[in-house]
Amino acid sequence: MLEKENILIVDDDIHILELIQRHLKNLNFHTFKAVSVQEALTILKDQTIDLLITDLQMPGVDGMQLIKYTTEHYPSLPTLVVTGYPSIDGAIEVMKHGVVDYLTKPFTKEELKAAVFKSFSRSDQPKKTQKDIVTTSKTSYGDLIGSSEAMRKVTETIDRLKNNKATVCIVGESGTGKELVARSIHYMGKFSRGPFIAVNCGAIPENLLESELFGYVKGAFTGAETTKTGFFQAANQGTLFLDEIGNASMATQLRLLRVLQEKEVVKVGAQKPEKIDLRVVTATNIDLQELIKKGGFREDLYYRLTVVQIDVPTLRERSTDIPLLVDKFLLKYALEYRDRYLKISPEALEILKRYHWPGNIRELENTIQRAVIMCENSVEVSDLPEHVKYQIEFSDSKNLSTLKEVEKRYILKVLDATNQNKTKAAEILQIDRKTLREKLK
Repeated sequence: MLEKENILIVDDDIHILELIQRHLKNLNFHTFKAVSVQEALTILKDQTIDLLITDLQMPGVDGMQLIKYTTEHYPSLPTLVVTGYPSIDGAIEVMKHGVVDYLTKPFTKEELKAAVFKSFSRSDQPKKTQKDIVTTSKTSYGDLIGSSEAMRKVTETIDRLKNNKATVCIVGESGTGKELVARSIHYMGKFSRGPFIAVNCGAIPENLLESELFGYVKGAFTGAETTKTGFFQAANQGTLFLDEIGNASMATQLRLLRVLQEKEVVKVGAQKPEKIDLRVVTATNIDLQELIKKGGFREDLYYRLTVVQIDVPTLRERSTDIPLLVDKFLLKYALEYRDRYLKISPEALEILKRYHWPGNIRELENTIQRAVIMCENSVEVSDLPEHVKYQIEFSDSKNLSTLKEVEKRYILKVLDATNQNKTKAAEILQIDRKTLREKLK
């Protein structure tokens, strides 16, 4: 008999919630309650859930949207629907999304028990935590979203190294999702039960980075009033993710090299080493080999860190993934701000697909968040930022011979797009009006 499995119950009727919870507690299950989809998503994010029981008819975001969301993000999570409004079409729809059983209100505790155990028995995948990676979806891989060839190469590499502790260096522009790749490496593999510790080396002052990474003993330096465990020790048996590794000082780099070679850490001010067993994943948005040539990075450490290198594509290199990412962010922020799922017009989506996204996925998410806040019913072109709306592409660029002519054509196209509004055109071009006037002369 299953014991202490975690079951999440979602229903806007508090009486039904308490009834189901009472029955399940008598069966020795551990339960969580949610009266809305928003509350349910928070619980799913923070807890390990083994079975979802949800109503369909709820105000705001309904149970069907929750089922679609969990199908994509938690494919190994079995789902049991409990509804007071049964229909053949409804049953078919939820079954298409992997729902194991369909229970009609009112029901007896024996019927609930049978449906719950049926749901567990037909879940043929092992239990996974809320952070486990999606492997059954062709469009997502954990929190990584995309079906493009560029993303397929990334996920294939993750699959090859997820179950060993080889050091990995993730390279990519800012905002491409390097930390999501690191989390996928950790949570996909057999070491996922261990901790995942993320450290932004660029956010910690250089004089503190060494003591934060390796820890220190009381009295090691002024202000060291207690002994502190470092990030390496905290990540033992798991994964330590060092973002912006290129910002580490030469002294810290030397300590890192010794830790990787000896597999042990010595706290600042201590004499005795501590053995560690963990995977180190680093990330950078700069060319480390160029940094080596300039004397800013140790070559021996570089080769220790890049046993495997993963190059994360920019968003402009995977534009076919933009609709998938837009759907993800629409759901996220619709739940947060609108209490219902919002759609995007084909015209607005086309503009998003054509934009070059210098800020990559981070910029796209920010754009969707802003649009959801600003929109009335669905996200339209008018809800998009000016600089996104008025990006101009022209197909005859291969025939232009000089930079001066390209600039001229581009400025004139921006003016046309803004109906000759020089203030708006200058804003899009990121120059002041005086400079624009001079160029027009």
